[in-house]
Amino acid sequence: MGEIVAADWLAKKINNRTMRGISLETSALVRAGVLPVGTRLPAIRDIAYELGVSPATVSEAWSELRRQKIITGRGRNGTWVCGERFVAKPERLASSGNYGAAFLDLTLAVPDAALLPPLAEAMAHGARASGMNSYERSRIVPELRKAAERTWPYQAEAFLATNGGYNAVYTLLHALVQPGSAVAIEHPTGMRLLDILEDLGVMIVPVLCDENGPLPSSLQAAMQHRPAAFLFQPRIHSVTGRSIGIDRLRALGDVLEGADMLIVEDDGTADLSPSAPISLGSRFPERTIHIVSYSKTLSPDLRLAVLSSTSAIIEQIQSYRSFSSGWTSRVLQGAAAWLLGQQSTWDTIATARERYRERCSGLAAALRERGIDIADGCGLALWVPGSAPAPFSGPQSICSGWTRSHAWLRA
Repeated sequence: MGEIVAADWLAKKINNRTMRGISLETSALVRAGVLPVGTRLPAIRDIAYELGVSPATVSEAWSELRRQKIITGRGRNGTWVCGERFVAKPERLASSGNYGAAFLDLTLAVPDAALLPPLAEAMAHGARASGMNSYERSRIVPELRKAAERTWPYQAEAFLATNGGYNAVYTLLHALVQPGSAVAIEHPTGMRLLDILEDLGVMIVPVLCDENGPLPSSLQAAMQHRPAAFLFQPRIHSVTGRSIGIDRLRALGDVLEGADMLIVEDDGTADLSPSAPISLGSRFPERTIHIVSYSKTLSPDLRLAVLSSTSAIIEQIQSYRSFSSGWTSRVLQGAAAWLLGQQSTWDTIATARERYRERCSGLAAALRERGIDIADGCGLALWVPGSAPAPFSGPQSICSGWTRSHAWLRA
């Protein structure tokens, strides 16, 4: 480990002595090489004294740098510069990669391109969408809203088109949930959802699941952390391949009765599910956000999802979007609307749904023949038990171990 820097020396390098200022200016010193990797930082009380701020202010600044993996260590072990990264990146997603043609990455639950509908006519139709080339930040083109409403699980007040399902989750959470809040989420869940929550800086509270979905008792236990939102997948789970039944959904609603948290329903596989769309939106319309992604049924290159909620919540999400894209391509919205209006599209989806079911069943049967106890599941993934159970010690700490006792395989 490198030498410890003097508290008075470091204090002279920091001009903005707010929590954010200390965090930003310390990270700049690391980035510039003034604080090399391995440098031991002074004790929190010492640097706080030299800066003329409370130890809590420095502790919060250090926590932010630790979250960004710029510094590491804590308590009596001291704190030092590790310099692993200086920009935010999704750690779990970044751990998967392209290993060459000889390898099959079984963590990627992606659609088979041969089972997606053709896009040529759809894109030609989308190019004639109303409002083309306008800078108006429209929420959703009327044609797509009408198409989506045909199969929407409840009568929603307002809709918004987004640039895919994960973009919807990322945007709504950053718009509506404050860093430091708690968010309850299914255990297990998708890697990218955990990456998004960690990037936001929330406390992740796991809600345990069985073969029927999130356990009401575990959700009840999670409520003690006063989560700002509960995020779950109402149809096919992207990791386990299981679905929530209407009775379990009703029981979850009973737990959520009287609470004020947001209810975020992420339907990432949409009509690849053999079960009908379900939602708590009819019961809790004032705080439910329902998301349907069309990447796995229509095309990942459409980069399209639709979400619904109240007009007020949609306006908050749209306001946050104004920092970036502002709106979703009308061409892609029009193309998706056209596809959803074609019987041939629904025939293709039905064929894909059956093909994925056959593949899941075949893979599960082959694994059972080899002594692995596993249910058939459906969709694009199977949840396979492993030999090393994940430790559980409460919120947040479980997240690094959610994949140790199981692996998910694509169908």
